[in-house]
Amino acid sequence: MIDRDQWHEIAVVLGRNKLRTFLTAFGVFWGILMLVIMLGSGNGLKNGAAAGFGTSVTNSMYIWTQRTSMPYKGFRQGRNFNMHNDDVEALRASVPEMDILSPRCQAGGYRGSDNIIRGTKTGAFSIYGDYPQYLEIEPMDILQGRFINHRDIEEKRKVCFIGREVYNTLYEPGEEVLGSYIRAQGINYKVVGLFKSTVDDPNRAEEQEKSIVIPLTTFQQAYNWGDIVGWLAVTAQPDVPVSVVGEKIKSLLKQRRSVHPDDDRAFGSFNKEEAFNRMMGLLTGINVLSLIVGTLTLFAGAIGVSNIMLVIVKERTKEFGVRRAIGAPPASIIKQVVLESVVLTVGAGILGIIAGVWLLELVSAGMNAASEQSGFFRNPGVELPIVLTALLILIVSGVLAGVIPARRAVEVKPVDALRYE
Repeated sequence: MIDRDQWHEIAVVLGRNKLRTFLTAFGVFWGILMLVIMLGSGNGLKNGAAAGFGTSVTNSMYIWTQRTSMPYKGFRQGRNFNMHNDDVEALRASVPEMDILSPRCQAGGYRGSDNIIRGTKTGAFSIYGDYPQYLEIEPMDILQGRFINHRDIEEKRKVCFIGREVYNTLYEPGEEVLGSYIRAQGINYKVVGLFKSTVDDPNRAEEQEKSIVIPLTTFQQAYNWGDIVGWLAVTAQPDVPVSVVGEKIKSLLKQRRSVHPDDDRAFGSFNKEEAFNRMMGLLTGINVLSLIVGTLTLFAGAIGVSNIMLVIVKERTKEFGVRRAIGAPPASIIKQVVLESVVLTVGAGILGIIAGVWLLELVSAGMNAASEQSGFFRNPGVELPIVLTALLILIVSGVLAGVIPARRAVEVKPVDALRYE
């Protein structure tokens, strides 16, 4: 326990040269401020990256066919081939590591669109043929109605699920959407649901909301695709990397579609799990680098504290000699010097933490007020572990900054200390 006299002595010692104490404390203040800001900013980058994936399942993969790059079984190199409905059923039966498999089709291919008509209004929108399971892979916020269901698939119903941007283009504000009809390729589709995107990126969200979903079986019939499937959306079972599932899917499809087993160019894929882990790994590396740089900056401030404590100890050499002469143990002097160092370091550091948290909260509040919280930098706040880590570093720095001066103080013999001028 620190008694009242010790606190008074600490205040007197640190207050003798206010400018020197202030400049020394400022080094610690600046170091911890930089540490908090860098870690908080790294946290903001990580939050932004995670928000960029929205609520979509990260252990997912998309697989599509491309031109073959190797001849095989009499088929020439560079041929086109497609996946079919029976491939989907074969995959469900043969790849137990797979959790969800949802085949998809899109009018006009990737980024394709079709003209949609409602009364006198028209617009170009993306039309997808989907299964109900796709909503589990790419969740959407259903504002009204429902998504495609299995009866829609079985009965090839002419129903559709539209995005908010489709509604804004083809409907008057406040107009009832459920039960209305839109036309594509001369076919009328009954609207059964309205959605908005869960993606935070405004551009990606707008693109997603400019889409219309119809049952895959209806799509194949309306667009004369037969039983062709455009691409597959896949997720893996828990604790199974989706890359393992993807390789098994490709291997089975190569067998079924007479593609050379070594032809890696015959299928294209996008592994969202790898992209997510790569992004999180990069941001974790940035946080670790920030922690190292901030800690080194803080230790530089602690070195300044140590140097000043050496000066203070030298100035108090005679005082320590008197204490030793009247029976004060060396441990009491070491304790006093270390406490003075810790008080200076931790006091300045706590102010730095408060300033850092306040600045980050100010930035976050400003972004919220400006509606800019949807970019790649989001909620740049600090969490409790960061604050506790900073406090731990502060205490360690304060102790280390005081140990060397304290040992110097007790190394001088009492007789020599009394003679010191």
